[in-house]
Amino acid sequence: MSDVSPAQAPYWQMFEAVSRSVLAAYGYSEIRPPIVERTELFRRSVGEGTDIVEKEMYTFVDRGGESLSLRPECTASCVRAAVEHGWLRSGGVRIWHIGPMFRYERPQKGRYRQFHQLDVEALGFPEPEVDAELILLSARLWKRLGLADIRLEINSLGSRAAQAAYRDRLVAYFEGHRNALDEDSSRRLATNPLRILDSKNPGMQALIEDAPATVDHLDDASAAHFESLKNALKDSGIAFNVNRRLVRGLDYYTGTVFEWVTDELGAQNAVCGGGRYDGLVEEIGGSPAPATGFALGIERLIELLVIQGIEPPATAPHAYLVAVGDRAARAAVRLAENIRDVDSNIRLLVDAGEGSFKSKLKRADRSDARFALIVGDREVDSMTVGVKDLRGDAPQTALPVSELPGYLDARLGDRAAG
Repeated sequence: MSDVSPAQAPYWQMFEAVSRSVLAAYGYSEIRPPIVERTELFRRSVGEGTDIVEKEMYTFVDRGGESLSLRPECTASCVRAAVEHGWLRSGGVRIWHIGPMFRYERPQKGRYRQFHQLDVEALGFPEPEVDAELILLSARLWKRLGLADIRLEINSLGSRAAQAAYRDRLVAYFEGHRNALDEDSSRRLATNPLRILDSKNPGMQALIEDAPATVDHLDDASAAHFESLKNALKDSGIAFNVNRRLVRGLDYYTGTVFEWVTDELGAQNAVCGGGRYDGLVEEIGGSPAPATGFALGIERLIELLVIQGIEPPATAPHAYLVAVGDRAARAAVRLAENIRDVDSNIRLLVDAGEGSFKSKLKRADRSDARFALIVGDREVDSMTVGVKDLRGDAPQTALPVSELPGYLDARLGDRAAG
């Protein structure tokens, strides 16, 4: 589990601001579910045979004897909230959430025990156009962030009935090659054979490549849904690759599954993944309803922003206020508040600490502020402020206090970009 430092926080703020803007443009509304849920919620939704439930959940028994878990993912929480509050009674609902998730797994680059996700869910919509909408939304997010070289892979797992028939074929195939299975795959063969297709073991790849593919065993409705999705993506100019081996690590997926992947993050190459989970609402206790969504790993995405040299807007102060003398120090506090009253967007840092005038100016320079605002007894008496350009050659000037906000606004220019 890691801290987010002041130097890293602007990347998170940029991502969150862009995400909120894009999600609002598509009509999605924010929800804030709890971090702790009943353990049974994840056992029923994520699946007993998954690594998440078997090995990775942080679970404890509370004083009332109830088993609770820190959420390992958020789709189940979003669906539980929709069922509990009756949001689907009047039709579909589009919702999203940003927050921390928890999994006890081996920490490595791009993977932490506390990690953060953006979850986007469209509940109550059966149409393939809504699957496409989620993919288009995520593509627009990459565009707005300035990210490049992220590829889309799609597949279909089919309906529950189609999956059951496919599962039998898959088990029969791997049973015929049991001696070639590694330990994890041998265990999954009895509990969750589709997860074998997601094995990262290089020694398993040839065997997996020859295994039956889900898209070759779809029922008619699932095949038509998948074909409509592909056509919608083509019509929208979204390039994609049908990855016949793509499965998701959670048991609730049915039909469409997709991932956005990159070659720039090493083994942890997926930055976003999701798909359709049409049985989950009923599984959690609601009336049968279709659903689809995706989750995006924020730590990985920010790492990709850094790798591609995409920087957040500047957060350094626009101005640094230096006061010399007791009278000036008292006046400086009032002056700073007056400036903020006139211009609430200005980033103004007031010097704190003892030291000579020279040392205070050094602190102003280290702050990366554009201007030093200087107030001494003389300035207090004349109701002026000294303005020193720390990043340019302009001579220091003195301005009436009333003219300072307008002067700074003119000199700083467009502060929307920093």
